[in-house]
Amino acid sequence: MGYGVIRVLNKKMDLVCIDELILNKIDSHALKLKKIFDKTLALIDTYHPDELAIEEPFYAKNVQSMLKLGRAQGVAMSAGLLREVPITEYLPKKVKMAITGNGNASKEQVAGMLKTLLNLKEFPTKYLDASDGLALAVCHFLNSGTSSLANKKSYTGWEAFVKNNPKKVSK
Repeated sequence: MGYGVIRVLNKKMDLVCIDELILNKIDSHALKLKKIFDKTLALIDTYHPDELAIEEPFYAKNVQSMLKLGRAQGVAMSAGLLREVPITEYLPKKVKMAITGNGNASKEQVAGMLKTLLNLKEFPTKYLDASDGLALAVCHFLNSGTSSLANKKSYTGWEAFVKNNPKKVSK
C-alpha cells in the first residue's frame, strides 16, 4: 500500500512524506488488513490531515484480487471515518489523467509529473510503487473545489457513507 502526504500552504504543495506499507511477508489476509488499519490510523494521528483521498474500487478480471483490494480500501476508509477525516475516492484513470493528462499513464510517467508538480530535484525512485498514494493526494489538491476532472465521492463520517451507499450497508 503506497501513501503520500502533502502540505498545502497558500495554494502551494510540499511533499511531507512518501512511503509504502510492505505486506507480502504477512501470510494472513486478516492480519494484512489490521496492519493497513493500524498504519492508516498512525498516519492520521501523526500528520492530522484535513482530508484523505483513496483509490476508488475498480473492475478487475481477477475477482479474488478485486475482493482483497476492496477490503483493504474499506479498512483504510474505516480508519479515516473513525478519526472523522473527510474521505474522497478517485478512480485510478482519473488520478492519472489529473496528474499527467493521460488516463493510461505508466508509474514512471506519473512519478515524473509528481516530481515536476512538487518541485522535487529528484523523485525518490525507491518509492515508485508508493507514487500511487502521492498521486492521489496531489490529484485531490488539483481537484479541490471542482468536479470536472475527477469522479469523486466524498464522505464526512459514517452517516454520510451509509447515506451514499445504501446497498453496501445492511440493517
